[in-house]
Amino acid sequence: MRRAVCPGSFDPIHNGHLEVIARAAGLFDEVIVAVSTNYAKKYRFPLEERIDMARETLASLRGIVVEPVGEGLLAEYCKQRGVSAIVKGLRSSSDFDYELPMATMNRQLSGVETVFLPTEGNYLHLSSTLIKEVFTLGGSVSDYVPRSVLKRLLAGESSSDQPGRG
Repeated sequence: MRRAVCPGSFDPIHNGHLEVIARAAGLFDEVIVAVSTNYAKKYRFPLEERIDMARETLASLRGIVVEPVGEGLLAEYCKQRGVSAIVKGLRSSSDFDYELPMATMNRQLSGVETVFLPTEGNYLHLSSTLIKEVFTLGGSVSDYVPRSVLKRLLAGESSSDQPGRG
């Protein structure tokens, strides 16, 4: 079985993420959407809610599993789960510059390859940070996020700026 992982904090998951995950699902037998926590970041949504939003949004796609990464290195997680590739979406050359050293380190630590997928043009500007900022300042993000995310944003179900432990 060809298994890949699409890692990210997904705070929140947006249409750019979905596009890359759907394309990865066409390339691999199973894609694990691995929801991570970076303790240096502040999150709008706690980990369990980010996982729930991803599961709701991706339920109709074949071969997708959503789970938390947990503690430790992504390379070790991949080794434990039998993952042969990490899939990362690239919006710009700065994404590539950021991702390349991590891809090289992950390959050296565990043998896992990184596959870079260029993001579709209509999603090049999207980031979770930008979506949260636009929403917080009163702008519409309905064209950029799945319904389950928009519903949670509008309902204010989560408090803003939760610490990274969420």
